[in-house]
Amino acid sequence: MFRSYNTFTFDQGIFGWFYKILRPIEWLMTYVMVWCHKALTFLGLKEGPGIAWALSVVLLVIFVRLLILPLFIKQMRSMQRMQAIQPKLMKIQNKYKGKKDAASREAASRETMKLYQDNHANPASSCLPALIQSPIFATMFYVLSAVPFIAHGTHDPLGAFTKDVASEFEQTTFFGLRISDNFVTAQGAGKAVIVVFIALMCLAMFYSQFHNVRKNLPRASMEGQQYKMQKMMAYFFPVMYIFSGVAFPFAVLIYWLTNNVWTLGQTLYQVYHMPTPGSPAAEEKQERDHRHENARRARKNLPSLEEEELMRLKELEEEARSGKKVSHQREQPRRKRRKN
Repeated sequence: MFRSYNTFTFDQGIFGWFYKILRPIEWLMTYVMVWCHKALTFLGLKEGPGIAWALSVVLLVIFVRLLILPLFIKQMRSMQRMQAIQPKLMKIQNKYKGKKDAASREAASRETMKLYQDNHANPASSCLPALIQSPIFATMFYVLSAVPFIAHGTHDPLGAFTKDVASEFEQTTFFGLRISDNFVTAQGAGKAVIVVFIALMCLAMFYSQFHNVRKNLPRASMEGQQYKMQKMMAYFFPVMYIFSGVAFPFAVLIYWLTNNVWTLGQTLYQVYHMPTPGSPAAEEKQERDHRHENARRARKNLPSLEEEELMRLKELEEEARSGKKVSHQREQPRRKRRKN
């Protein structure tokens, strides 16, 4: 099917202004992809159009996600602190609900700020990393979408993507489908491949959000309008990408699927190893840690946690019967005095 490459939408209007600001990052992205392609061909993959270009998209996503991993960790910890104080924050909001006078608004603001300070929480800190990540992902989307236009000479060369390099990239096939095609231009089985990629992309996005809402929110926050909104967003965003995904080039779908699978992996790791206090995941982790500690003690022939607690209670009972106060703290060693 014929496809027009006369006008690149992302260079028009407000999109064009936005992506011109991001041009240095776009330039860098093209070189990262070319370097990944060279590394893959050095390892034995075929030069020219081939799977090395498709895998370079995957490596580009991995490179960027590793680059922003410290931001993700910071965002994750900030969100944990914010989620942990949500029940207390809701109490403050309910306490001053319906009170419009200046004194009540000032008191509500003061108590809220004190709650943030006492728990080292900052609402903005959980949003800032996401705002930093967004231009990076937008840049990747722009570069992958611009490649066919560069190959056809209707877009100026971009960084390492000259017309020849872009043509080589555009002619690459992956799963029997050219990575520059979308659902409209794909033929036969290519449409089915795109449908499968869109479905996997949306499922990975849905489950990462659904799993986080179901497992990683404090139980006190699993009620009310805010919780309903979070559940609704877990369903809404994946559905939105079903409709927009049909217009994406296949290379962009490879990027989005890789990105969403990475996000799902991060979410599963976070919920399992670093759950929010008071959440179902935190309760499961506490039980899991308890079993692991008892197993460790059994391997070393040490009393279990339950046996240790029972021994402590017996000591307290004996202490109460004898009337003597026994210290359960470890006595610090004393230095011997030297004789003069």
